[in-house]
Amino acid sequence: MMLSAGIILLYVENPINSASFYADLLGRTPMEASPTFAMFGMEHGVKLGLWSRQSVEPKAVSLPGAGEIAFTLPDDDAVRATHADWSRRGLTIAQEPAAMDFGFTFVALDPDGHRLRVFAPAAPGGTAP
Repeated sequence: MMLSAGIILLYVENPINSASFYADLLGRTPMEASPTFAMFGMEHGVKLGLWSRQSVEPKAVSLPGAGEIAFTLPDDDAVRATHADWSRRGLTIAQEPAAMDFGFTFVALDPDGHRLRVFAPAAPGGTAP
């Protein structure tokens, strides 16, 4: 049997605050929301879950901000436009736009310090982060 990853889970300090952040960032409302958990439906059936660091079982052992979500865009101009938009919104930018082996990219941080990588893939032969 082949497994398929369908849910990305981030452990967050406050799921309600994080859900508000992601609702604004993604332009969509959560499909599920409670004081300890929120979930967003994403493209291609993937879901993004925001789980309270205090209520997750077994207890979370990762440091805050230990995760990264990568968002793929079609070209460098779209990456630059997203960087400008997120900068205007006040997101912390951890890496300014730069060309890397896998493509043109920048990294912002969510309220819990999780990395939000935006990139346009390099020409064939480059690898994804």
